[in-house]
Amino acid sequence: MTDTTETADSPAEATDKTATLRRLHRIEGQVRGIARMIEQDRYCMDVLYQLQAVRAALAKVEDQVLKDHAASCVEQAIQAGDPQAQRRQFHELVDLFGKARR
Repeated sequence: MTDTTETADSPAEATDKTATLRRLHRIEGQVRGIARMIEQDRYCMDVLYQLQAVRAALAKVEDQVLKDHAASCVEQAIQAGDPQAQRRQFHELVDLFGKARR
């Protein structure tokens, strides 16, 4: 995905953004449903299954955002031939994966 201050450059990017937002809204609804389940004292295993589903859905969104980042920001840094920008993009990804492992 591009920087939040930019607009989509192509219909494909706009479609990806729309699909990602749609998924996030669906996940938001799932989380609200889980909150209702807890309020209603639903069976713990049912709640846990729903939590697993939300985690899986978030992982799919994360994968798509990462792909979008590689296809836009990282690719732009490579095409620009700017070693400093390339290093910055690389270090951002390394930092992200380092935090994910913790």
